[in-house]
Amino acid sequence: MAKKQYLCIDLKSFYASVECVVRGLDPMTANLVVADPTRSDKTICLAVSPAMKKLGVPGRARVFQIPDWIEYTMAPPRMALYMEYSAKIYSIYLKYISKEDIHVYSVDEAFMDVTEYLNLYHMTAKELGLRIMNDIYESLGIRATCGIGTNLYLTKIALDVMAKRSPDFVGELDEESYKKELWDHKPLKDFWMIGEGTVRTLQKYGITTMRQIANVSEDFLYGLFGVNAELLIDHAWGKEPVTIRDIKNYKASTKSISSGQVLSRDYNFTDGRLIVKEMADLLCLDLVDQKLITESVTLVVGFNNQLHQPMIRGTAALPLETNADIVIIPEILKVYDEIVDENMMIRRVYITCNRVRPEEYKQYSFFADMEQLEKDRKMQEAVISLKKKFGKNAVLKGMNLQEAGTTIERNRQIGGHNAGELNE
Repeated sequence: MAKKQYLCIDLKSFYASVECVVRGLDPMTANLVVADPTRSDKTICLAVSPAMKKLGVPGRARVFQIPDWIEYTMAPPRMALYMEYSAKIYSIYLKYISKEDIHVYSVDEAFMDVTEYLNLYHMTAKELGLRIMNDIYESLGIRATCGIGTNLYLTKIALDVMAKRSPDFVGELDEESYKKELWDHKPLKDFWMIGEGTVRTLQKYGITTMRQIANVSEDFLYGLFGVNAELLIDHAWGKEPVTIRDIKNYKASTKSISSGQVLSRDYNFTDGRLIVKEMADLLCLDLVDQKLITESVTLVVGFNNQLHQPMIRGTAALPLETNADIVIIPEILKVYDEIVDENMMIRRVYITCNRVRPEEYKQYSFFADMEQLEKDRKMQEAVISLKKKFGKNAVLKGMNLQEAGTTIERNRQIGGHNAGELNE
């Protein structure tokens, strides 16, 4: 069997690059940040152009952290535009690789199994990667970087660590070159899947490199991290058994859908309750639209930084598996009333519908008013139809018009950021 060859292509400073391109600017030389000018200077930049990074501005800087001596353009986020460009770039991938061999990791990053394509194109993995990168640039003006590896982990590390310091923006690794080039690389947080908590734990024992992780007792690592040590050990040796086919074939044993938002200011108990009600209402519409039902809902509420208890949670078991708002909303509000102190100021809210499944498996309850549930269902379906035809804000409820409501603004956003207009 031929040794696997993967590519991971990442679009350089994607949001900022798109904004440069539509303005006729070169992302590699223009100073541009993507940030919402209507928010305070504490807002985080969604992206900064490669030229800004060369000046020492980090990719996720807050606006006030940008030095005063740097002149730059501030571009409001336009998530719909970025998604349109992402779709165009995916169509370029499809010119070379079948969708079955592509795993989209994020809006600006994708893995590709190119093992079976190299003989077809009479190319090396690097030549194919460069061809795709050049196609993206020639078609859309967006520059990319590329990682090449013999498994998905090495491909990602080749992208994150090697490609950045390569003159052609391409990095390559196999297990042997990984040990030679990166076993002593610092800091550990540069490696995929290693977070700050893992780094701090390892530092307590003087472990600061992948070489040290590879050579320490496995029992010791299992004692520190439990079953998660298995991943850490494999990655220390440059090993990763999961393939793109495995990812495509994976099916979770249980599913959930959720919604969350970070509020722009502190909300009191009453206004926070309105936010929870709005979010629960939209989640119910999502369930109906996807023909799913849930058996329980979980609410997580986060508070401002002055409190000793930053997050609390509660779960409600529903009286029947359902997607009906007349059942779910009262239950989630009951949880809110039970777990939230009236003196607490709210900054974050997350709601999850647990163990969702197709509604054809629904079991009916003798204690439910089926006539009322059916009437409510028809109302929800009518609302969904109108929203799809005329826009998310075509149908609003009285609560959405209250001063503390956020639904109208959130309906104009994608991923918590301004969707923008494609023709701007």
